[in-house]
Formats: sequence, C-alpha cells, structure tokens
Amino acid sequence: MPTITLRLELHNPTKVKQDMYERMTEVNTAFANWLLNHPELNQATSKIFKDFSSQRFPSAVVNQTIREVKSQKKNQKTKKFRTLWCCFNNQNVKVEKKGEFYTVSFPTLEKRIGVPVVVRSYQETWLNRLLDGTAKQGAAKLYKKRKKWYLAIAITFEVEPRHETKVMGVDLGLRYIAVASVGTKSLFFKGNQCAFIRRRYAALRRTLGKAKKLHMIRKIGDKESRWMKDMNHKISRQIVNFALANGVGVIRMEELTGIRKRAASAKEAGRNLHSWAFHQLQTMIAYKAEKAGIRVEWVNPTYTSQTCKCGHREKANRNGIRFRCQKCGYTLHADLNGAINIAKAISGLST
Repeated sequence: MPTITLRLELHNPTKVKQDMYERMTEVNTAFANWLLNHPELNQATSKIFKDFSSQRFPSAVVNQTIREVKSQKKNQKTKKFRTLWCCFNNQNVKVEKKGEFYTVSFPTLEKRIGVPVVVRSYQETWLNRLLDGTAKQGAAKLYKKRKKWYLAIAITFEVEPRHETKVMGVDLGLRYIAVASVGTKSLFFKGNQCAFIRRRYAALRRTLGKAKKLHMIRKIGDKESRWMKDMNHKISRQIVNFALANGVGVIRMEELTGIRKRAASAKEAGRNLHSWAFHQLQTMIAYKAEKAGIRVEWVNPTYTSQTCKCGHREKANRNGIRFRCQKCGYTLHADLNGAINIAKAISGLST
C-alpha cells in the first residue's frame, strides 16, 4: 500500500511545551548515542533506559529509539547521532477532531497531551480519512524546523491498480534532466536552465568561501536544496500526469548508475547537474505513480543509450544528444531513444 507523510504544524505551543520538546529531543539523542556503544543493544528492551538515566521518559519513545538505533547501526554503520527526534508508533499517537479543530495527542515527559495543529486544506482530507478508517496511521515523529514544531505522521492507504497495459519509460540525464516516452508521445525536461542556476549558486559559494562566511554558505546550500526539491516535485508531478493522460499502467526507470559518466567534458553545461538529486526525483515519481495506481518497475540500464530499434548496439551510435545508428542510419534524440529502450526493458528488469 502507498504511504504518505503528513507534516502537521503544532499550533502556537507554549514556551513551557517547547522547552519540554527540546528536553525530550536532547535526552533521546543522548540515549541513542549511549545505545550505539551498548554491548547488549540487540537484546535491549525499554527497561534498559533505567541503566542510562533515572529520569522519567516515555517508554513509547524509548522503544522506537531502540528500533531506530539498531537499524542505523546495522544498515548505515552510524557512529553518532547529531539529533534523533522522538518517534511514536501508531498506538501512541491519536488524531481527533473537536468541532472545527484537529488535535493530536502523544506521550511527553509529563503526561499524554492533546495539541491543536494547523491543518491545510489538502491535509484535512487525509485526517478525515484517518478518522473514518479509509486510511491507516503509521509511526509519527516530533521535530523542529525553522523554530516551529511539527508532528510528521505516516499514512498508508489502498489504491485501485490501473488496468491499462501501456508502458512508459523515463530516462534521466545531464543535458535533459528527464525524458518520458510512451508510444509515439514524449515529454522533455531541459537541464540548461537548472544548470545555469546551479552554476550561480556555486559561484556564490566560492565568493562567500573567500570571505570566510561559512554560515552564509550553509544557508545558501539549504536554499539550493529546497529549490532542487521543488523542481523535482514539479517534474515528477508532470511526468505522472503525462502517464495518466496517456493511459499508462506501468512506468519503468533505470537503476541509477552511470549518470555522472555521461558528460564528455568539464565545460559541458550539463556538468553542473552532477549533484542533481536524481534519486530524489526517482523516489518522487515512484511515490506519485504508486499513489495513482501506476506500477513502477526498475530496469537494468546497460546499453539503453547505445541500442537502436533495429537491435544494433554500438557506443558510436550515441554522440551527445544525437543518436544515429551506425548500421541502419536511424536517427533520434539520444535521451528519447534511451527512454524508449527503458520502456522496452531491453536489458531486462532489475531483480
């Protein structure tokens, strides 16, 4: 089942509550770092917190933190947590509607409290689905961002799968961030404007670096990341809408290998997209597609950019954005040819 995350802003929490959330975060982070080096981590239960501290702390948070630390240590080889926000499972967070207002309640250092939340129009739909049982609530996370406190709640829901048989291929690259192809129709997203903005950010960082303004460099990096995320949201939405408009039942994308190797020289405009969040873009496409009932499949990327529709495969077939088969003379935009081959999964589906 698809999962979305609803980020609910806590409505004007008092200074006392904000201080309590800060203390919870500090204690939880310290506890997580203590757990990382504990010899009995794999057998740990909520009772282990007493060995760490005698202060009162919600067992619901302790249990979630133990799970997170185990996972991070095993899979990401984490050595230290800078911040580990407090998390709760679905049984410890309750969403309610009182009159026209929505509240969420969760365990704290003092007691379980109900907090009003700021609800946007699109969020109201999901909260109502939680309340009427047409969506299921998952884990939640209490976190702070730009001086505001939020509760992020995972929501899972069922989607009626689409029965269309058309397959669309999506090719990601440097000169063109994405090219989508289904049948005889295609959709292109040029990378030159994005590359220009990336160069501008890079130049600004160099200037700030010479001036030793490290705080401004971090601020610029955050701004650039938000801009890239917004662009990926817009691109992924247009791609999925294009798929829906053309009766697509399956979207195929290649596993992300080799994108960085496609630039021919350091002077190439697309070179500035090397650090573009391609994985983030794929994740957004997959999430939006799944939400719309479209299945996503992953394709082995081998030779998708070098193979002609006649079956001839040769490295010389591709020259920049131009594809010309050295055997039959067939010509096409290289990224479009790649998207067509991805749709066909010429090198097979990834396992």
